[in-house]
Amino acid sequence: MFIDLHMHEMTYSKDSLLALEEIVDIARVRGLQGICITDHDSMGLKEYAAQYSEKTGFPIFVGIEYFSLQGDIVAFGIDEYPRERIDAQKFISYVKKQGGICFSAHPFRNNNRGLGERLNELEGLDGVEVLNGSTDIEANQKAADYANRLGLVSVGASDCHVPEKVGIYATYFPEKVRTLEEFIAVFKRGGCRPAYYKHGKYYLWDMPKAAAAV
Repeated sequence: MFIDLHMHEMTYSKDSLLALEEIVDIARVRGLQGICITDHDSMGLKEYAAQYSEKTGFPIFVGIEYFSLQGDIVAFGIDEYPRERIDAQKFISYVKKQGGICFSAHPFRNNNRGLGERLNELEGLDGVEVLNGSTDIEANQKAADYANRLGLVSVGASDCHVPEKVGIYATYFPEKVRTLEEFIAVFKRGGCRPAYYKHGKYYLWDMPKAAAAV
């Protein structure tokens, strides 16, 4: 199944123009089988998303895009999050202690919010976002090179804030997942791969030849 792992909804991400209902509608049309709401330093949509997921029968997983002192990290499987900015390694350890997973968001985007070269120093990251819908191809390719060298899961996600970006990148899950617990378990077992949307369907993204094709 294909899931967009990094999306912003307007209630708690004030830079987003997307309501949850619109995200789900577009996701279904594009062929996604699940979405992840990862608002900026907030998991406030968790309760409503669970209700809407049950109502529609469409899997919605709520995580967070947390702005650590060194850069953005997307995390799933935590009940709470630090209300102040803390060191990236401390946040990763915080997530892992709760059994969650986390990946580096857009590590080489030129907005001073990515982990960048610090990927070499951090321990415990599960993955790296190698396809990000708001990041240029060169920065995405560099992230892919790091993910490959460090042996981390390569993740694709739209990082959408507007309708046209919903689902342009996604992550392939080799097993069906319906709950957050299943989502985390499958991610940890391996086999997830980045994908891109083109001509009405999803294609798996293969390094290193894919950069020219996307």
